[in-house]
Amino acid sequence: MTGTTARRCSSWGLLSLLAISLTLTAGCSGKTATTRYAASSLGDSCYAKALPTVGEGGLAWGSTLNMARKKSLNNCIRYAGRSGGTPDTCKVVLAECKN
Repeated sequence: MTGTTARRCSSWGLLSLLAISLTLTAGCSGKTATTRYAASSLGDSCYAKALPTVGEGGLAWGSTLNMARKKSLNNCIRYAGRSGGTPDTCKVVLAECKN
């Protein structure tokens, strides 16, 4: 008798968890997808990319070419340091403005 009751309770519990997870998933699926970097590039038309000799580089947007270069260099220094690279070798390798 105890084994049958335990099986019924565990199956109800599993069904409840499944129903809850499906409900939560259905609630999130109606949301529209947003671009991750849309907010940072809406008003900024210039971008720059800086790379170190070893490690990760940095890409940044700015309202002017000089601002984009400065931000990308700062990002490069930060990311190269975190990835075990050489932050003091960061150089801007690409910088341009969109029309």
